[in-house]
Amino acid sequence: MNTSEYKNILVFVEQRDGKIQSVSLELISKAKELIAKSNQNRNIDSGFAAQVIAFVPGYNLSESHAKECMQYGADKIYLCNELMLKDYATEPFTKVVSEFINREKPESVLFGATTIGRDLAPRVSARLHTGLTADCTSLDICPDTGNLLMTRPAFGGNILATIICPDHRPQMSTVRPGVMTKHFIESVPHIHMEYVESKLCAEDMNIQILDVVKEKIVKKNITEANVLVSCGRGIGKKENLEMFQMLADRLGGMVSGSRAVVDAGWLEHRLQVGQTGQTVRPEVYFACGISGAIQHLAGMEESDLIIAINKNPNAPIFDVADLGFLGDVNQIIPLLIDEINRQSK
Repeated sequence: MNTSEYKNILVFVEQRDGKIQSVSLELISKAKELIAKSNQNRNIDSGFAAQVIAFVPGYNLSESHAKECMQYGADKIYLCNELMLKDYATEPFTKVVSEFINREKPESVLFGATTIGRDLAPRVSARLHTGLTADCTSLDICPDTGNLLMTRPAFGGNILATIICPDHRPQMSTVRPGVMTKHFIESVPHIHMEYVESKLCAEDMNIQILDVVKEKIVKKNITEANVLVSCGRGIGKKENLEMFQMLADRLGGMVSGSRAVVDAGWLEHRLQVGQTGQTVRPEVYFACGISGAIQHLAGMEESDLIIAINKNPNAPIFDVADLGFLGDVNQIIPLLIDEINRQSK
């Protein structure tokens, strides 16, 4: 394979009901950082510099979708408006994305590790005869080779493995939502967008979507919470979760937990923070009875304010905490709730 033919970073932009998903905007911002680093390391003239390309397949797409992508760092946006792409179906999306990648020949392709991304990305990589690193928590560029360094948890989250794809292009990865930081650009002088025609035919729709039924009760994702009250094994028992929920309610936040709490069945897996759970960046993160294993720290250490409560003075969580309380979490939390109630009167 002649890898020199491949250039740019392509981000698959996932949209649902016309709304671009946050993880796609996170990936566009990250791709912008990677492109800048790559161009600088290779001393590439500005006229030949690589770019961030956003590809948005769907229906009823407009210039507003292109503008939103550009506000987070995309250099050029391609929209594929097709009725068959109104609702996600594996085969039509796989064909459209694969054909576009073959046309553009990007050096790297990024997908969000969502239900759609996890279904679509491996099928696209198989069509393109290239590799895929799934569920990444970190991306970087090798300054010497330009290879994409794709880091993900392995062996149950006990180690972090950095994977490269040196002999095939494009390099592909899916990335967890909430891992990367979005960077908003206020002023977009000109929108560089283009509509792409698909080559879909009726035979490409190998399933029939009879109806789309949406869940009436929408469960908030912990990655969207500004305040997280996270519980570890140190809270003692499941029944004690009630007081932590009370604290979260007082602060307008959510309860989350470590892997130990989830494995014990005290909380749902969707509320787990860490390498094998969710990566979060709340404004305030309470680590309650959490020792601070490296697998957990990797999922929350970039929170704006970390408050740790633990009775072990040598707990690693204190190394990353901005504020620490040494003592029994089940005695400290009621005092904190009482103080919040007193201040709010």
